[in-house]
Order: sequence, then structure tokens, then C-alpha cells
Amino acid sequence: MFVTVWNILSFLIITLIANGYLLVQHNTKCLFAFIPLLFILCLLTGFVQLRSKSIRLRICYHGLTMLRIFVFSAILSTAYHIVLLFILLPQRFMMLIWSVVFCICVEAIVFWTGIICVYATSVQLGIKYRVIGALCGMIPIVNLIILKKIIFIVRDEVDFEYKKELVDRSREQDKLCQTKYPILLVHGVFFRDNKHFNYWGRIPKALKTNGAQVYYGEHQSARPVCDSAVELTKRIKQIIRETGCEKVNVIAHSKGGLDCRYAISELDMAPYIASLTTVNTPHRGCGFADFLLEKLPQDIKDRVADTYNKTLKRLGDENPDFIAAVSDLTEAACKERNEKLKCMPDEIFCQSVGSKMNKAKNGKFPLNFSYHLVKLFDGDNDGLVSESSFEWGSEYTYVTVTGERGVSHGDMIDLNRENIKEFDVREFYVQLVNDLKKRGL
Repeated sequence: MFVTVWNILSFLIITLIANGYLLVQHNTKCLFAFIPLLFILCLLTGFVQLRSKSIRLRICYHGLTMLRIFVFSAILSTAYHIVLLFILLPQRFMMLIWSVVFCICVEAIVFWTGIICVYATSVQLGIKYRVIGALCGMIPIVNLIILKKIIFIVRDEVDFEYKKELVDRSREQDKLCQTKYPILLVHGVFFRDNKHFNYWGRIPKALKTNGAQVYYGEHQSARPVCDSAVELTKRIKQIIRETGCEKVNVIAHSKGGLDCRYAISELDMAPYIASLTTVNTPHRGCGFADFLLEKLPQDIKDRVADTYNKTLKRLGDENPDFIAAVSDLTEAACKERNEKLKCMPDEIFCQSVGSKMNKAKNGKFPLNFSYHLVKLFDGDNDGLVSESSFEWGSEYTYVTVTGERGVSHGDMIDLNRENIKEFDVREFYVQLVNDLKKRGL
């Protein structure tokens, strides 16, 4: 991938420098060539070859290239010094030692340049492989196995992200996501819209890159459905007032879908909504929520609720109510609400999306834990919500992949920023919004 003449030349020069002690000993002026050359190559190799607009991706590829050079250069250097061993011993033992030390220093510079760049910029490494790499770095053989894994992960990431960038460039003029009405993204329970950690991961950027105008609900994290609906009503009217857009296309995740349905039905928001897409929303409730509220001792529920409410107050919620928010997700509460809510007006396009985890072990905490409980009560699920609770509206899309991974409740909003084989969550939303555009919305 992306192997260029520059990269090959860099590898050869770095290998020569690493094994150039005998040249330096013969003529110390060689250092005046070696040092600036090494500095330039460690600074530019990879970075200038990848024609990406993303500085992060270019630095990541730079780090990947340096790690690859380190591996192959280290192999050649080892072979060179084995040969040197038979030539120099026993008479020139110290010359061999200094050559090895010189080589290790050069290779170390190359390695640390690569690993620092990769650690600083890779998304797919996550915390897991960063920690494993740090802990196993000094364990022979194991460190090589982990380094190989890190290189493969970063290689796949750079390859995937660069190809996505090329696709977006090729269709830039098409404005696939430039809908008639702006997109309003509505978060679920226990989260807030945050500038520093976007609830929707890399999805908003992908939509904007393809022409979308994106807004956020900006409501509190844990309130009853009726209260969240009031907040969203105010937010939608604010967006319409400030932009003159008349209506919005709402994409709502999890409890956000229930909040929006309530706002349309009970708070007269139908004239302001062009479409409503619910993503992994528990329209018929979560048996898991019923279990927690019924089976957990009251003192534990009180402690959890108190801790959560205090924490979210510090983060900006005016009046968080953990128990009320969870209670509105139970099967009984959803059944009662569904009977009360009016049917969606024909002029609003309504659709739903759901997904399935295939096995718990490959999911992220805590969904890998809750998956088993939800499966016990409700069968196939996304780690929180069962398949039977997703479907709503005139169209329904069910997302899954082969193998053990599956697609979780958090994966559907790119919560972990993970590239999942067979499911590109960013492209999924680009095509979803493009469909809204084709419908004239």
C-alpha cells in the first residue's frame, strides 16, 4: 500500500546509516551527511507521499512507514552484524560492539519516530493496543508480535480512510447530502451533545463533507420523554427561526426517537418536521430496563441515580432524573405511550433502523455485558434494545454483518470510532441522507 520510490529510497538510506559505523570510523565527516539525512527522512518520509487533506492521516501514514522501515532495516542490520561478527572477531571486538551500539541508536530513532506518530494519530488502535504495546515493549518476541499487530491495524486504517477520502473527492460536486431541509441529530439517554466528544462520532463530518447542513438537539441527557420533547420543541423552533428553513429532517438515536415522536404527536411539532428517522429506538420498550427497575434493590438504584444525577449536573444538566429516564424505556411505559400517541401525519416521512450484535465478546463494555441479559429477556439485540422493538414507520432497515462482530447500539452512532468490517457507518448515514434528498426532503 502506497509504496513509493521515496519510501524504498528512505529504507535503503536509513539501513545504510544504521550500519555505517565503519564508514564513520574511517571518515568522521560521514556524520555530517548521516545526521541531516536521518533527520530529513524521519521528518518527511511518508508524510509527503500521501496526498491526503487530513494532517492526522498523513502523520499516521508517516508513522506507519517509519515502523515498516524499522522492521525491515532491523532484519538487514541483524544479518549484517552476524556477518561482521565472523569478520571482526576476535581481534577487533570493540569495533563490533560500537557498530552494534551505533546501529541500535539509529534504529531506535526510527522506531520511536514511528511509534509516537502512530500512537498520537491512530483512531483504530484504541486504548487496548496502546496499553498492550506499552506493557509488552520490553518483552522479547512478544514485542515483535504486538508490533506486527499494530502495523497491520494502522495499515488497514490508513488504507480505509484514504480510500474514503478519494471517494468523497470524486463525488464532491454531487452534494449527496444537500437536502432541502437541514439535518437535526438527536442523541439518546445518558449523553449530551458535546463539542469535544461528539455523540455521533465521525458521522456529522461525513455528512457535512457531502453537503449536509447539520444541527444538534442539545437537550439534557436524562429526563422523561415528555420533558425531553419540550426541550426539542424549543430547539427545533430556534433552528427554524434562525435559519428560515421551515422544517427539519430529524435523525434520532435510541430514546431520542421516543422524544421526537412525543413532540410531533403531543406538542404540535408536525408542521416543522419533514422526516423522522429513528435509529435503534426501543419503540416497544426494553425488557432489560424492566429487569433493572424491578430486581435491583432500592438502595442500589438510589445510589446509582444519585451518582449519575450529581455528575451530570456538573456537566451541564439542569435537573437530571436517572430513574425517570430509565422508567420511560420500560415495556409497560412504551406500551402505554404508544396507545396514547397519535399516528404520524402522512406528510412526514417516517422510517426506522435497527442493528444486531452477533456475539457479546466482541462488543464494547458495557454492551458486551448487557447483551446477555437482553438476549435472555428479548432475544436478538444490539446490546441494549431487542430486534422486536426497532421497527416503526413506513420503512425499516435492519443492519447486521457476518461473523462474530455484529453491530451494536453504540456502533450505530460511531460511538467508538471503530471501522467495522462489512459496515461503514459513515457511508450508511451518507446514503440514508441521500435517500431523503431524493425524496425531495
